[in-house]
Amino acid sequence: MKQLLGSIISGSLTDGLIMRIAPHADLETIKTGKFVSVMGNKYTFFSLITDLKLEVTHPDILLFPPTPEETLLTSLLKQRDIYATATLKPMLVLGADKRPQPVKILPPHFAPVHETKKEDIAIIFGDEKEATRRYFNIGSPLDMDVPICLDLERLTERSNGIFGKTGTGKTFLTRLVLAGLIKNEKAVNLIFDMHSEYGLQARKEGKNQSFVKGLKTLFPDRVAIFSLDPASTRRRGGSPDVEIIIPYQAVQVEDILSLENELNLHSTALEAAYLIAAKHKHDWLAVLLEQGENIKEFAQSLGAHPESIAALYRKLKRIERLPFFVSKKSGGAYKHESVIDQMIEHLDRNISIIVEFGNYTSTFTYLLIANIISRRIHSRYVAKTEKFLGSQRKEDEPRKLMITIEEAHKFLNPLAAKQTIFGIIAREMRKYYVSLLVVDQRPSGIDPEIISQIGTKIVAQLSDEKDIQAVLTGTSGAHSLRIILASLDSKKQALLLGHALTMPVVIQTREYDEAFYQAMGTTISPQQISRYIEELF
Repeated sequence: MKQLLGSIISGSLTDGLIMRIAPHADLETIKTGKFVSVMGNKYTFFSLITDLKLEVTHPDILLFPPTPEETLLTSLLKQRDIYATATLKPMLVLGADKRPQPVKILPPHFAPVHETKKEDIAIIFGDEKEATRRYFNIGSPLDMDVPICLDLERLTERSNGIFGKTGTGKTFLTRLVLAGLIKNEKAVNLIFDMHSEYGLQARKEGKNQSFVKGLKTLFPDRVAIFSLDPASTRRRGGSPDVEIIIPYQAVQVEDILSLENELNLHSTALEAAYLIAAKHKHDWLAVLLEQGENIKEFAQSLGAHPESIAALYRKLKRIERLPFFVSKKSGGAYKHESVIDQMIEHLDRNISIIVEFGNYTSTFTYLLIANIISRRIHSRYVAKTEKFLGSQRKEDEPRKLMITIEEAHKFLNPLAAKQTIFGIIAREMRKYYVSLLVVDQRPSGIDPEIISQIGTKIVAQLSDEKDIQAVLTGTSGAHSLRIILASLDSKKQALLLGHALTMPVVIQTREYDEAFYQAMGTTISPQQISRYIEELF
């Protein structure tokens, strides 16, 4: 039997239960976010500690507090007159049938409260050892050495988000989730890796073990690197599976809609782009970038305003500095670019793709490339889904695809979300087997309608009140969870809530170390670590 933490003295379903902490319990080990069980007569109430408070039975005690030397008086007061309480938020109940149920009842007065038993954790959150391979260990409850699992099948049913301010380990959490999806084969992934942190080895914060394995290193046969900067990939000890080349003729006007804010493009400039495309079809961008000093004559030939064409030319001219964009005269109807065909081929074979940007890490480049590729991949998946619905043959059913994007507020702000592919995907609720994994430090910048569609949220520490409010949009018991969220450590702690979990829970995140590599089926040797260090320096 676990040590008694306290007993219930009052409370309600709306405001939570009040536990009087037992005199012998070590108050300084009881934290907000801790997972506890209230033992009713017939049911066990699984709850989170959301607040702590010091109490006295009579205010006069505070007027004449005992001195540090009066240890006996202090001990006597602790028995009856000075105590602490904890506010508990019941999340679900477990009856004799061991089936989790929503909380619609209350425990009786003085119901004892204990730490939750390990076997009950497995009942609530699932067991990674199950043959279904639907559960993945992502961490453990505070002060408990027992796995908390994500339900990967439910995770892939909707778009999801990983949030936290800079330096709280969002990349680490993202890498964990992606590793679980790849290992258990619950979704194939398309990852837009802005800072080259997911594919090969990556830096680990701290002095020991400076490098950790990337997904390509963990799963060499199930992950492919498509690189925009092959030289950077090779310098880091890898070799790209595919070098990305994009013809100007592959860029459509819709691809630059997501850049409207980034480039400060006026609506008239976008209208001018459509005029160019109406006349020059797939060659519109190549023709525009060739104009130079002929902008005015070019505008007149289109019947467009010269200033609008000039602004569009100036803003898009930077594409010429990106070596992976090439100009090829189409000479007729343009065929789908081969890089998309190669991506689809890999995804069909259940090989996840990491798009590495290398040294091309500007927001402009990231937004443009992610939009170009995602629009075309989504279009292919729409066609695949329609074919499956028509044939109803199991072999025609598309694989679940999860697209990972960083700096998500750039793609999903209220303006961009209404006109770009990522807003469409988020709203579709995986209608065409495509969902998003959004990674962001500013969730308040994401369209509220989109963030309300996010099924599962993994939230590291946030300090801005608007960001906290945004991630808890549409969440039951948001006030209690806000207190927990504000108290998270800056590293290796996160609040998990949403569709892939039976109830919200605070976790100490799983270590990404040798034991994790072995669980994924790979190991890393000291010689490899030494080689990584030599290659970097």
